[in-house]
Amino acid sequence: MGRKSRTGGPEADAAAPQSGRLGVDDWTTAALALLVEDGVAAVKISTLCARLGVTKGSFYWHFADLRSLIAATADHWCGRQNDAVRGLDDLESVPVDERLGVMSRMLLAEGSWTVERAIRDWARTNEQIAESVRVLDRRIFDVVEATMRELGFDEQDARLRAGVMVYAGVGFIHARGNLPAPEGADIDRLIAMVTARP
Repeated sequence: MGRKSRTGGPEADAAAPQSGRLGVDDWTTAALALLVEDGVAAVKISTLCARLGVTKGSFYWHFADLRSLIAATADHWCGRQNDAVRGLDDLESVPVDERLGVMSRMLLAEGSWTVERAIRDWARTNEQIAESVRVLDRRIFDVVEATMRELGFDEQDARLRAGVMVYAGVGFIHARGNLPAPEGADIDRLIAMVTARP
């Protein structure tokens, strides 16, 4: 399980110089923020040192090289991903007729989709992250499918309708900025369509 950062999530302001001694969490949080903003290729020691207001000596106190920082950042995100899975467990206590709407609005949150898109891009080159994304996708699918079953659909219909919802969510992450972004009312209409009886 990854450590919990003292400086917040990857959307937190990691650009401000830090006072006192930095910890591993400070470096991984800053690296994740940079990855979200500019992609994994932008994560460089000099850039991170400038953001954190420290010298390279501070970096090398914690990490042997950039590769070890990337590995620690992957561990950090995997810990956050595990927290997200536990959040899905909490969703199962939400009334069934509200659950899909709650899940969809979580995805629409600004900090959520930007991180998801960056992580999915990173997963193309990092097997640890790719496996975590697979686990999370499967968990989301299982929750949506179970919700469809609770709404009274048989096994085949529940699986197909869950697929529509989950693929729509993944598509939203990748097409954001290229296509019109759905609003709350759009999500409600989509859920009504997907859960409508023939």
